[in-house]
Formats: sequence, C-alpha cells, structure tokens
Amino acid sequence: MNKNSKSDAYAAAGVDITAGYKAVELMKQHVARTATAGVCSDVGGFGGLFELDLTGITKPVLVSGTDGVGTKLKLAFLMDKHDTVGIDCVAMCVNDIVCVGAKPLLFLDYIACGKNVPERIADIVKGVADGCVQSGAALIGGETAEMPGFYPEDEYDLAGYSTGVVDKDKIIDNKKMAVGDVVIALPSSGVHSNGFSLVRKVFDVENADIKTPVEALGGKSVGETLLTPTRIYVKPVLALLDKVQVKGISHITGGGFYENIPRSIPDGLCANIRKDAVRILPIFRLIQEKGGISEHDMFNTFNMGVGMSIVVPASQADEALAILKAEGEDAYLIGEIVKAQGEEKIELC
Repeated sequence: MNKNSKSDAYAAAGVDITAGYKAVELMKQHVARTATAGVCSDVGGFGGLFELDLTGITKPVLVSGTDGVGTKLKLAFLMDKHDTVGIDCVAMCVNDIVCVGAKPLLFLDYIACGKNVPERIADIVKGVADGCVQSGAALIGGETAEMPGFYPEDEYDLAGYSTGVVDKDKIIDNKKMAVGDVVIALPSSGVHSNGFSLVRKVFDVENADIKTPVEALGGKSVGETLLTPTRIYVKPVLALLDKVQVKGISHITGGGFYENIPRSIPDGLCANIRKDAVRILPIFRLIQEKGGISEHDMFNTFNMGVGMSIVVPASQADEALAILKAEGEDAYLIGEIVKAQGEEKIELC
C-alpha cells in the first residue's frame, strides 16, 4: 500500500481511496485460491495476464461470456449477506460458455458501489473466488468503483466476464442432433439469478418478512432460499464431453424453458419436454401460488428446477446419466427430440 496516496478533497466528495487499498489487501487471500498454472500476474496490476496451455488443442477457439447478478442483489442487501452473489456472477458467465464445449480459463469482476466498505467488498470477492474454484477459472483481475451519488451507500452492482477455450473441431453446434435423441436435465439449486424482478414483486421483499422459516421451504426462510447461489455445471459437463457425444446444451436462464432450450435445437427439430418429469422445486410452487402466475408464464420465466439441459443419443443416455451422477449431478431424463410440426422448437406436454 502506498501510504502517500491519500486525497482529502476526494474523500470530502465521498470517495475513500484508502478503503480501496484495504479492500484489495483483504481480497488477495480469496484471489489466491483461484490461481491456475496459466496465471502470470498478481492482483493490482493494470491488466490480468494469462498464458494459454494449448496441449491437445489443434485449433484453439476462445469463447467469452459476460453477465451480472441482476436484482437478486436486492435480496443480498436486505439479508445483509454478500458472500454468495459472487458465485452467481461467475455461474452466469461460465455456464454459458460451457454450452459450446469451452473450458473456462479466466474471470474478471466489476463491482460498483455507493460506499467502499472493505469487508463487504472482500465478502463479495470471496463469492467470486468460490465460483472460480468451482468452475476451474482463475480470477486474474477486476475493478471496484466507488460511486457516491450514483449508488446508495449500502448498495452495489456486480458483473463479470469469463474467457474459455475449445478445440474448433469439438465445438457443440447441434448439427448432428436427430429425432430420437434424449434430453437430460441437470437440477438447479433454486431460482438461480433470473426472474428476480417478478420474484421481488410476488413476495414484496422490501416490506414483507423474508427471514422467518417457512415449512414449505424445508424450514428455510424466503430470503435464504432465494439467495441460494446458482449451480455451476462446468466440471460435470466437461467430464461428460470426454466420453459421450453431446449434441446440444442449454443454460436455462431468463426466458425459462421456452426461450433457452430452443437455442440449442436446429431448424426442423423440436424438444418434446414432459412437464410431469420435471422435478419442480418448492420455491417455484410457492411463487406460482402466491403470485397467481400461469403455468406457461412460470416455465417461460424460471428454470423450474432445471438449470441446464443436455441432448445426447438415446443409446448413450444411461452412460451419460452415470457420468453426471458420478460428478455429483442428480441428472434425469425430461424429454426427447422429435420432428418439428411447425416453427416451434419446444413443446411442453
């Protein structure tokens, strides 16, 4: 830390640069946990350096994704719990890029806040580091911006960016998908990081009691349940790709089943999803009941208990399920690929 770097004038305007230095010191222990062989720089430089190991990759293609946590952060503010939203931020990026078969290599975060409270910033970065460890990505840099007058003192925004690599010949592009292939579901941990504008309206979270245990939620409170971090599927999916022909992957985010599953289905085919096979989590039934929301809108907004869907040949379904379960995923079948009857690429029946 540079002890001479202190501006009374800037502090009077609401920006404490010394708090930023302290936050960096506190987060270093978390960043260190994410280090992989490719990391070539320490926290604090002007750019994060990463050396590519292209062993076994003949035609390297870089795959990048960026996203934020959205209004789920409002729950973190209300619950005063900030050490898990970083997992959400990482998940929203790495779960996207693994859909094309890419292995995440690195991650950078961006935190904008009304007031830099070093301990809170460190908590946020702890979550980011946890997500990076879960996905095998190195946290090689980031930015914390103190913006008084733009954000309230107790609020912040969080976004991130990830880059991965895949061999061009192994990119998942759905061209070989065919009638008779099956759709596998990977269970979600809850609402993940989508649909929270509707969730917050349904539960009136700013005014209602969201901290009291609820029997329908297994004794957890609404706030605790909603803050459950997004599940990261990178390692199970990469393990699957080594042994099974994967023809399509969909990360079920905003837009639910109707928007996301069709993104991995080619023209002329349709995913026939059995609604009675979907293991709907209690939180979604509570949202639907309390909000008076139609079944269609629920499946068109939320993941409903399925965080990712994977299409494989029917002949390899049992092997795929066994691999995923060995990787800690309680995967199960929810449908099959059929010939499209029109332009729709998904049918829930």
